Amino acid sequence: MTNVRIGVMYDRDWAPEGLPDFARRAEALGVDDVWVVEDLGWNGGVSAAAVALGATARIKVGIGIAPAPLRSPALLAMELATLARVFPGRLVAGIGHGVQEWMAQVGAAARSPLALLEETIVSVRALLRGERVELTGREVRLDGVQLTHPPTEVPPVVAGVVRSRSLELSGRVADGTVITEGHGPRDLENARALTAKGGAASDHALTVFAFACVGDDADEVARVLHPHIEGHGAWLGRPPHEVFTVSGPASQAAESLRALATAGADTVVLRIAGPDPLRQLEAVLDAVGPRN
Repeated sequence: MTNVRIGVMYDRDWAPEGLPDFARRAEALGVDDVWVVEDLGWNGGVSAAAVALGATARIKVGIGIAPAPLRSPALLAMELATLARVFPGRLVAGIGHGVQEWMAQVGAAARSPLALLEETIVSVRALLRGERVELTGREVRLDGVQLTHPPTEVPPVVAGVVRSRSLELSGRVADGTVITEGHGPRDLENARALTAKGGAASDHALTVFAFACVGDDADEVARVLHPHIEGHGAWLGRPPHEVFTVSGPASQAAESLRALATAGADTVVLRIAGPDPLRQLEAVLDAVGPRN
């Protein structure tokens, strides 16, 4: 038995119209979370979260990750509050720096990405608590903004970050941290230390995204994962063999998932590659066994 929550990502390359059925079927399998993606040119995270929440009854839905440079904190708080009031207790709001090259493409590159993320998270959290926000920051200005309909149950606002200073920032201002794909148990121990250095409380949740491919044919699993590992490894600046995955036979995948939990992950979100992702998800859930 393990206490880790298990989530599944609705991959950005999958057509948006498939999301409602996928979310319903994932919920029926017993998954805890479904996470949607907001990347430039793919899908809108808030609208995708609304679709997934509307299609399901129990699971939490995470937004991974709304880029701060593209989002007015006031408008983002308004959107999140609407979802949180209609679906109380079921939303997790992720905010991050955004990919800087993409932000430059739309003329939204921040002068200070760290300041922008911190000011965005601080102001969004305050607005969701129903506070009247006065902020004249380096990147964000709010002059007496307050939500008329703040949520009755405030959703957690988590930071999707990678680098050391950003992890410290997350520990200082966010409810939790989202760790991107490719990071293994040793990385999580470092992330925990850095968020703690930033002042993270004991309930600061760590959500870990992980590439996954479940199957008994090792060569086929490697072939399916290869483009993901190559591309993401280059972005992380690490060789492919150091890109952590939850993969292989179901029992092996379950052990990799447990290793992340032991290292400090509160939630592991599987980004499944290859055919029939729901079948793969079911195999992992069966191999992991009962969860609290």
